[in-house]
Amino acid sequence: KTFKELGLADPLCDACQKMNFKAPTAIQCEAIPWALAGRDVIGLAETGSGKTAAFGLPVLNRLLDAPQPLFGLIISPTRELALQIGEQLEALGSMIGVKVAVVVGGVDMVQQAILLAKRPHLVVGTPGRLVDHLQNTRGFSVKGVRYLVLDEADKLLAMDFEKELDTIVHAIPRERNTLLFSATMTSKVKKLQRASLTNPVKVEVSSKYKTVRTLLQQYLFVPSKLKDVYLAFVLNELAGNTAIVFVSTCANAQRLALALRALGFGALPQPKRLAALNKFKAGGRSRSILIATDVAARGLDIPSVDLVLNYDLPANSKDYIHRVGRTARAGRDRAEIS
Repeated sequence: KTFKELGLADPLCDACQKMNFKAPTAIQCEAIPWALAGRDVIGLAETGSGKTAAFGLPVLNRLLDAPQPLFGLIISPTRELALQIGEQLEALGSMIGVKVAVVVGGVDMVQQAILLAKRPHLVVGTPGRLVDHLQNTRGFSVKGVRYLVLDEADKLLAMDFEKELDTIVHAIPRERNTLLFSATMTSKVKKLQRASLTNPVKVEVSSKYKTVRTLLQQYLFVPSKLKDVYLAFVLNELAGNTAIVFVSTCANAQRLALALRALGFGALPQPKRLAALNKFKAGGRSRSILIATDVAARGLDIPSVDLVLNYDLPANSKDYIHRVGRTARAGRDRAEIS
């Protein structure tokens, strides 16, 4: 199918073409028609499957029919993912003049309050900062929201945002459409579904939780005390490639960044998360390695990632799937080493 055949308006089809979206992905084909028909949707799909456009395009299409400020509220678990969603929604809505505000932690609340006062059509944010604005920013209200989107719902709940989500859901009108997207259907996600969705349609395009077909997976079995040495060796052997090195703690990220920079590698640590991510996306020899915790494992689409290294193994298989999903996206062949 084409985007036009899914029922999207011409300006949105033009925006998809401009963004080089050649054809709808499986989750987009399944979810968009139901969302356009006004149904609540639960979308389950693997990482890198185009979930942002799957909920963004129908929301923008309905916004065209009934333009109003604060039409949609999109909630994501991390600030990096929220910023990425905001950028994609602005690009998808570029032909219709959509205004998007992103409200996340780590950024001055006064600046965000100024953005909210300009009455954007869509607000993207993390749960904690959204609750902060609801409670402290004069004039900010979500009583007119027509669409609520919960992205990476399993991660939202795994990070203990239940209290904040309850606050937000109760502040939004009951007469709304809700789109819930997740990689997995956990018991907590089912509980959230019962609390916030009405007669939802469930669309699932990947029932088996797995890595993408084009990913080359390898492992090195090395002594624990020599992990730093072997990491430097692998990065040197694969010099010229962009890499994300996943570690278990922020302290490990900072320590490795200092060690690798001392050895002449262009390594960016996580503590200044947004700045490091933007420099990494911009590319260049001096910023070819990003060292991160699992905060960077969810949803981030960085096309230039050639290699993922698991310096510290993840706690469970789902985190592994998300980590290695930062590479081999959109059909490209890439590598992962643990």
